[in-house]
Amino acid sequence: MAKSVAVLGAGGKMGFRVTRKFVEAGYDTRAVEVGDIGRARLAEVGIAAVDQTAGLDGAEVVVLALPDSLIGKVAHEIVPKLAAGTMVVILDAAAPYAGALPERADITYFVGHPCHPPLYNDETDPAARADVHGGVAKQAIVCALMQGPEAHYELGAEICRVMWSPVMRTHRVTVEQLAILEPGLSEMIAMPFVDMMAEAVEVCAGTYGIPREAAFDFLIGHLNVEIAMWFGYSPKVPSDAALRVMAHARKYLIKDTWLDVLSPPVVKDSCELIVQGRTA
Repeated sequence: MAKSVAVLGAGGKMGFRVTRKFVEAGYDTRAVEVGDIGRARLAEVGIAAVDQTAGLDGAEVVVLALPDSLIGKVAHEIVPKLAAGTMVVILDAAAPYAGALPERADITYFVGHPCHPPLYNDETDPAARADVHGGVAKQAIVCALMQGPEAHYELGAEICRVMWSPVMRTHRVTVEQLAILEPGLSEMIAMPFVDMMAEAVEVCAGTYGIPREAAFDFLIGHLNVEIAMWFGYSPKVPSDAALRVMAHARKYLIKDTWLDVLSPPVVKDSCELIVQGRTA
């Protein structure tokens, strides 16, 4: 395993969680954090923040736990200073796929992202059953070796398994495939439909006078059944009437070109939107 890991943004939301995981796993962890709130958060659990120069000195792996809009700027600042063979780990595909990373052939770029705990699982501990983000409940992760020697794939995957432990599966993909998964599949397909469902509950209550709790219970219960049937957790046995109504509703809800959102050009444009901080 790598002995020294520098985490930039160690006191932020994601950075704090992964920094604690490295410390607990016994790594030489350099918690690089410039914000007072983040430094105080680290100090509360006994982790001393260091400056960037001290953190990067001799680090074998550098984790960029930073907002997507800052990754390019910070990478261009630090990558020229790193020793040859250093691995830089990015926790999201947006900046790498948008071309925000500086070119340097003797540096390894590795990209990983958690899948988050699955909706249907075998967790029995109450804390794990309540964990929707990961860190307590088991989850799968997705990893991509963007550039670097093939031997570095397992090192990067192990770094990701530590950050997002406990991990039940590790999937290897390309950076483009990871970008299709996020922002594509998760944020450009799943999230808009979830947002529309939440809005529909409010319309049921506000426009049609249905008690909001009734609409909420009805939707959540039916989602449980429908997700289970469509994704193979139970036999897919909807009624013929339900299938006909679903086909009828798709004409109102979905354009014929909706799957274009997963195409590389659209995904790349979305990654550039994320990195540049612009709106659609």
